[in-house]
Amino acid sequence: MEKYSIEPYEEKDKVSDYRKEEAYIRAKKKVESLLGFYWHLAVYIVVNLFLIILIGVNAGFGGFGPYATAIFWGIGLFFHFIGVFGPDFFFGKNWEKRKMQEFMDKERQNWE
Repeated sequence: MEKYSIEPYEEKDKVSDYRKEEAYIRAKKKVESLLGFYWHLAVYIVVNLFLIILIGVNAGFGGFGPYATAIFWGIGLFFHFIGVFGPDFFFGKNWEKRKMQEFMDKERQNWE
């Protein structure tokens, strides 16, 4: 008994359907990763507020102790953010090309 039956697409419309299905799957994965990040952020905020208040009330708010979990977990949250949104979030897709053009324009102005 076959689990999947894969047959080649014969008509042009079916190829288009395949591309739409592929785009839908990519979009669904992106939405799931965004949702996962937002849940991670919400849990981070709630748990760390609780821990900072609990440790701060019992041992004092001075020093590294009350904030250690928030700092180290925050590093992990930052890498989760980079994994979901990508490095393009900070620099943009054409950042390198724009910077090169900017430097070339400055050089051109210096020589004119």
